[in-house]
Amino acid sequence: MHFKFPTALSVNLNKVALVRNTRHLGIPSVTRAATLCLQAGANGITVHPRPDERHIRAGDVRDLSALMKAWPDREFNIEGNPYQNLMGFVRELRPHQCTFVPDSEGQFTSDHGWDLPSEAKRLAPLIAEAQALGVRVSLFMDADGHSMAAAKAVGADRVELYTEPFAAAWGGIKQEAQLARFALAAQAAQDAGLGVNAGHDLNRDNLTTFLRRVPGVREVSIGHALIADALEMGYAATIQDYLRCVSEAYPQTPAP
Repeated sequence: MHFKFPTALSVNLNKVALVRNTRHLGIPSVTRAATLCLQAGANGITVHPRPDERHIRAGDVRDLSALMKAWPDREFNIEGNPYQNLMGFVRELRPHQCTFVPDSEGQFTSDHGWDLPSEAKRLAPLIAEAQALGVRVSLFMDADGHSMAAAKAVGADRVELYTEPFAAAWGGIKQEAQLARFALAAQAAQDAGLGVNAGHDLNRDNLTTFLRRVPGVREVSIGHALIADALEMGYAATIQDYLRCVSEAYPQTPAP
């Protein structure tokens, strides 16, 4: 798919579902949130349905898959552990992309990438199965340039760089070292023939700098910070401001 900017913005809706699940009223609506984000210009929607359904539920994934059919120029990305519940959604719904994440079932949030090549034997047939269904496969990876060849060897199409270490270093003495680390990892991924995605704790403060310094990022998946901003600014203004952050990383591209 062709998007206006070199980097696509995919909105993770897990936190919308988390708020909804605190009551039995069905609000806020996950599909309504997706619609508002897409209307405002978001390039895609991401969900990470965990087995305990503490936020996104199986019904949400199916409802969003149906909704996305009305937006053929946008992308639907389902994240999760392929050893748990992810592959069921991939087989049933065939999203544009699935992101394999090595979470344990009770894990609070994603906090590390795949250990390759030690997991390669188990991952390879699942990657091949998803691709045979027409689904792009991205592996959630730490920013370690030495692991990128292994990600390619196991059959992945892309990697999603786990950006929390960069976000944690933002504004501090380790910021430049982290940016250099991520730039090297992204370049190593591309040299291996992989596309590069990124996500975890990216926000309106750090996103532009990250995209300026880390080459070739095709997609950022942003949830917690974006939904927190939307509580104050509304979905439309929030999406437009994140698109501004993306556009400012590419000054030759006019702002939205």
